[in-house]
Amino acid sequence: MNIAQSIREFFLRNGMVLGLYLVIAVTFWILILIVLPQLYMLDFSFSKNLPPAKIGGPEDVHTLEHYEFFIRGSAQNTAAFNVVDLQVFFRTLLAAAFVTIFDLALCYPIAYYMAHVAQGGWARLVVLSLIIPFWVNEILRAFAFRIMFGSGGVINGFLIWLGIVDEPVDFIRENVALYAGLGYAFILLMIFPLYNAVESLDKNQIEAARDLGSPWWRIHWRVVIPFAKPGITSGCTMVFMLSAGALAAPQILGGPSSLWFTQIIYQWFQTGNNWPRGSAYAVVLLASTIVFVLLMMKIFKVRLGEIAR
Repeated sequence: MNIAQSIREFFLRNGMVLGLYLVIAVTFWILILIVLPQLYMLDFSFSKNLPPAKIGGPEDVHTLEHYEFFIRGSAQNTAAFNVVDLQVFFRTLLAAAFVTIFDLALCYPIAYYMAHVAQGGWARLVVLSLIIPFWVNEILRAFAFRIMFGSGGVINGFLIWLGIVDEPVDFIRENVALYAGLGYAFILLMIFPLYNAVESLDKNQIEAARDLGSPWWRIHWRVVIPFAKPGITSGCTMVFMLSAGALAAPQILGGPSSLWFTQIIYQWFQTGNNWPRGSAYAVVLLASTIVFVLLMMKIFKVRLGEIAR
């Protein structure tokens, strides 16, 4: 089927008025709100940090100094590396990968239960119990996690009451609160892609594997997970990219030594008043997450069209 036939079928299926509205709305959303701002930020990242009076003058030329600063830390220091920023950058990516794996391990059983075990009103109750807490603002949820994991919070009080610990544990400094908060913040973005993939699996395949004597772990490993691979990839992609780009949760739940790369970007924009350098750091983070996601898609042999179903 060529492009012309696809366009014709699209307008026949949706009608001319609704079809035009969808085309205009999607084009506006992608082009004006996503593509153009990113392109402007990319161009801005190659600019010098000049006062307003010099912008557009002879000194306003493109440069790689902000990307060199990210690697070297200083144009004069060509033998060393910007250890602090590079460590924070790689630590952020590793932490985002950990949050993604944590969410996948937590959400896969829930998604399978919703798709193939829960029935009728109980299934709707499970969905509502997942959605309703997210009616609360993200900032308020982050502060709630800080209170829960604080030295005088519910979790420490429960552990002391059980006798597991004798004194409060500093969950904030150990980043436990941060990882738990990030994992919870994006849990729905993992559950529903998994649910959509698992729910479409024919139950007869599971029953056939069970009748042939396969244990539960083999049924999931050989039947359910390969079928749900597009949903797993979609959920992991969204959770990883949003975790790596999170700002509110690291600001509120992070300990004194848990600097997030987005906090450095924020500091360059706000405190440092160096928007070109902040743009360069943002481009580095965006490009790195995209490359990481494409690499995972290549490793797990999942195409973009399968994720977008």
